[in-house]
Amino acid sequence: MSQQQLHRADANESPYPPVPAVLDAIVEAAARVNRYPQVYPTALAEAIAAHHRVPVDRVAVGAGGAGLIQQMLHLVARGRRRGEVLAAWRSFEGYPLIAEGMSVPLRRVPLRGHAHDLTAMAKAVRRRTKLVFLCSPNNPTGVPIRQDDLDRFLTRVPRRVFVVLDEVYRDFATDPATADGPATLPGHPNLIVLRSFSKAYGLAGLRVGYALGHPGPIAALRGVTMPFLVPETAQAAAIAALAAEPEYGARRRAVAAERDRVTAALRAAGIEVPASEGNFVWLPLGDRTAGFAAACRTRGLLVHAFPGEGVRVTVGPPESNDVLLEVARSGEFVRG
Repeated sequence: MSQQQLHRADANESPYPPVPAVLDAIVEAAARVNRYPQVYPTALAEAIAAHHRVPVDRVAVGAGGAGLIQQMLHLVARGRRRGEVLAAWRSFEGYPLIAEGMSVPLRRVPLRGHAHDLTAMAKAVRRRTKLVFLCSPNNPTGVPIRQDDLDRFLTRVPRRVFVVLDEVYRDFATDPATADGPATLPGHPNLIVLRSFSKAYGLAGLRVGYALGHPGPIAALRGVTMPFLVPETAQAAAIAALAAEPEYGARRRAVAAERDRVTAALRAAGIEVPASEGNFVWLPLGDRTAGFAAACRTRGLLVHAFPGEGVRVTVGPPESNDVLLEVARSGEFVRG
C-alpha cells in the first residue's frame, strides 16, 4: 500500500491544511528566507501576549513544545548540583527521551487509571526535585487534570519546585472542569504553562511553541534560547493563525465533536475508552495492542501503538475514523 493511501493517525497532527490567511503569510515571508529572522521572535511574543492579555515579559517562545521542554531541562541541569524532574507515566514520551539525552534524572509516577495521580506526585517531591511535568489533557490517555485537583496540587508543592503544565492539547477540551493554565498563573510564581501551535493551529511542520509564566522563570527561559531560533516563515504563520482564531476555533470544535462520536462508537463496540479532551482517543488494549495496530495498518490506518498497553489514535476526518471503527466493530479485539 502506498504512502498516499494511508490514513495517518499516529502523530496527533491536524487533519486540516492551514487556512488561506496563514498560507498567504507563509508565502509572503518565504520571499525573505535569504535573511536571518529576528534574533528573538519579539513580534510573535507580542502577538501571543496580546492573545492571552498578559504583558510580553510573561511569554517565552521556542521551537515547539519539545524545544521549550529542552530549555527547561537545561535550566534544571545547570549548576553544581544537578536536579531531578518528575513526570506521570504513561505520559508524553518526550519527557524521558529529552531528559535522558541531557543526562537529567527523571522519576516516573504511575497514573491512577488513566489520569495523573497528583496525590502520589506531590508525595514524590523531594529535596533534589526541581521541576514537575503535568500533561493536561494527558498524552496518550486524553484525560485532563481537573481545576480543583490542580489547585490542591499547587498548594502542596514547595514554591522552589517549578510545575510545568503542558497544555498543548488544552484548546480541544470541552469539559468545563478541565484545568485552565493561564487563569491559574496568578498567585503561583512556580507555575509555567506550555502551549504549542502544532496541534490547535495545525502548524506542526513549523515547530512553534510558547510558555506563559511569571517574569522570573520566563526571563530564565529566554536566557537559554538560541539566537534566530524561530524562522520568519514560522513566526508569520503563527501570528496569522492567532488572527484567524475564529476559523481555528471552529475546526477544533469539529475535531472535538468527531472525537466524542468515535468515543461513543468504540464503547458501543465493547472497548472501554476513557473520555478524552485532546484530539485523539486512547484504546487500553493491553496484550491485544499489537494485533489491533496491525489490523488497522492492513486497512490503511496508521496508529500509535504502545506495546502491551494500548493504542492512541488521532482524530482525523470521518473516513479515517470510520476505518478505526471498522476494526473495533470486528469484535476480534474485545476481551470476553
